[in-house]
Amino acid sequence: MSNGDSALRGATDYANDVDFAGHRVPRLGMGTMALSIEGRPDRDTAIETIHAGLDAGVRYLDTAWSYYLPSAPGMEGTGVAGDFGYGEMLVRDALASWDGPRDEVLVATKTGYRRTIDTTVASDGVSDDVSGDGATRDESGESRQRLQAAGSRYGWMADSRPETMIRDAKESALHLGVDALDLLYSHGPDPDVPYEDQIGALKTLLDEGVIRYAGISRVDNAQIDVARAILGDGLIAVQNQFSPSHPDPESTMAHCAELGLDFVCWSPLGGFLDPFDTHAYDPFRTVAAARGVSYQRVVLAWELTRYDRLFTIPSARNPHEIRDSFAAVDLRLTDEEMATLG
Repeated sequence: MSNGDSALRGATDYANDVDFAGHRVPRLGMGTMALSIEGRPDRDTAIETIHAGLDAGVRYLDTAWSYYLPSAPGMEGTGVAGDFGYGEMLVRDALASWDGPRDEVLVATKTGYRRTIDTTVASDGVSDDVSGDGATRDESGESRQRLQAAGSRYGWMADSRPETMIRDAKESALHLGVDALDLLYSHGPDPDVPYEDQIGALKTLLDEGVIRYAGISRVDNAQIDVARAILGDGLIAVQNQFSPSHPDPESTMAHCAELGLDFVCWSPLGGFLDPFDTHAYDPFRTVAAARGVSYQRVVLAWELTRYDRLFTIPSARNPHEIRDSFAAVDLRLTDEEMATLG
């Protein structure tokens, strides 16, 4: 049995708190996208929600440069004027107004993406582009490819040119009010930029001390290997989508285990605005009903058993949701329940 196989144990006994990016944190953190983009609550509720998570024990907050409102349909640009940096500044303000130990909290952010303008999703699952060319324009007027998934209600535009990634990372530090970012992810591959160049931007940021640790997101095993070769020990985490409705078809989690990398799963409960297969959660609902808890809590507890270096970062839009999610760290599933869940 390889080290990777033993780490992917699916066991009911596991450590809650581990060392990650220079911090000792629980493996259940908090994503802040739902507090920052369309459908978000008012700012006071958002800050109250982050405070509730921190008070419950959350010590890992995940945000991104691109967590802001997209442009209205038919409008030029990639966001609402005055809203850029909203997600990062929300985290900054929540931490500044929290009376707990700020130095215990790990804040991760991402660089290299923009929000797309809204699109209409055609019946065949292909997004209709209001500009007519399958792309949108960046600040210089250059065409950039959309990355909106088929059937998605919202989307992203990659802009992972090294100069953009570096500039945005420095802006992120300003938004968050820090001298150096704890952990910065490349938000995802850009079809218009060689992946080696994107990772080279992270290497520059590490060398310049703008970031302490680097991560990558939305990647396959080959891209993980490229990043590892360039960044070495500076690369500590891979953030990919993982949940019962979105399994890991390329076994990137197993590859992370082989390399000793942390695996952070985004959309661990299926997704925020996009549709997903709700039937994948039926076994979790059965276990939850018997336990008298929410099925979301059972899902998160199950995910923590998948890999001893897995972090799950559910979003929340109110204090109740994050308190319920964080309670998953104390929920231990039995062997019989694990067999039911698969």
